[in-house]
Amino acid sequence: MFIPPQKLKETLASSAETGSKVRLQASHLHIDHEVVTEIFGEEHNVYMVYYPDRRTLMLAPVSDEVFKNLHKAGQQMLKDRNLKGDKTIALHETLIDHQVDATNRDLEYEWQKGLGILNVKL
Repeated sequence: MFIPPQKLKETLASSAETGSKVRLQASHLHIDHEVVTEIFGEEHNVYMVYYPDRRTLMLAPVSDEVFKNLHKAGQQMLKDRNLKGDKTIALHETLIDHQVDATNRDLEYEWQKGLGILNVKL
């Protein structure tokens, strides 16, 4: 598929949001390419679990079996968002099931280098 250079430039500019590298937008978790590369590497799937009492979403690469067993996490697909390598994960079900505010916003997040786990406050 050919995308005219001007349209491509506009698309990249509109996706280059300011603010947090992790944000909620249209009921999707948007993760900046730098964070994706650092935590998930080349993985296309992640394990995800939400803890409502802490309002915390935890994500780890699908290769992390210990995380899956410790947290009883479900598997989600990391979807390509743009040419930079930003990724998204659909959160519709989590937001509805736990009555989480679905307003578009920057999200607080943290990760520890080497652990490969992303913690996101919803």
